Amino acid sequence: MGRTAAARGADFVLALGDNFYYSGVRSVTDTRFQDTFESVFKAESLRKVPWYVVAGNHDHSGNVSAQIAYSKVSKRWNFPNYYYSKQFPVPGFNTTLGLVLIDTVLLCGNTDDFEGAEPEGPQDAGVARRQLGWLRRVLAASRDDYLLVAGHYPVWSVAEHGPTRCLLKHLQPLLLKYHVTAYLCGHDHNLQHLQDKAGVGYVLSGAGNFMEQSRSHARRVPPGYLHFFYGEPSSLGGFAYLEADGKELSVTYIEAGGKVLYKTAMPRRTHP
Repeated sequence: MGRTAAARGADFVLALGDNFYYSGVRSVTDTRFQDTFESVFKAESLRKVPWYVVAGNHDHSGNVSAQIAYSKVSKRWNFPNYYYSKQFPVPGFNTTLGLVLIDTVLLCGNTDDFEGAEPEGPQDAGVARRQLGWLRRVLAASRDDYLLVAGHYPVWSVAEHGPTRCLLKHLQPLLLKYHVTAYLCGHDHNLQHLQDKAGVGYVLSGAGNFMEQSRSHARRVPPGYLHFFYGEPSSLGGFAYLEADGKELSVTYIEAGGKVLYKTAMPRRTHP
């Protein structure tokens, strides 16, 4: 990952949740910040760029507020709130990229990652409604050429956890209505690229810890949606590299050793 960032360039890194297995962190001084973040992602190419963070279900088993507070400790760790948005100019092109980061656990509830169970609903319905209202306003106001939404739970997935019914009900209609370029997520421990009939892309990159080859929920995903899947158990994992220009957003899936596994592209957004 560090070599890819050095060779291709990187403006920022996204951490799509479950940042600290298995039960998050206890406090802002938890040794996990050093042991499994600072001391692991230590390549210069990964140290000099900001990391934008969302929480996953395992993070919510610990102290998410401590992860947010760590933003004041680490210059590169950016986690200002449970949900937030950013905008970036695309260097060399007269275009912008909007990034909307959400907390899918607050939206849909927590779940046991190892049982494959779906979240059954938010712990606080009012908190979920407020986040959805905020998300709707942010998406409606966006005039970015590329618009990405990032969360932990998948909307669509053929793997162990499968599609998230809560997100299909509450999030997917917003992705479609506001012509979102792609939804980025983790949760399932593999790499996937899916695309729906409306052209919204779904980039699943959850291969930073475990690798899981199950496609147990393939029948719950409409035919033709899945374009790429990688869950080789012997692999050390992988990640997705995104790059925008004046015409398209390219997405390259890269194995931990640097091998390019798959590449696709998504067109510049047409504004609603």
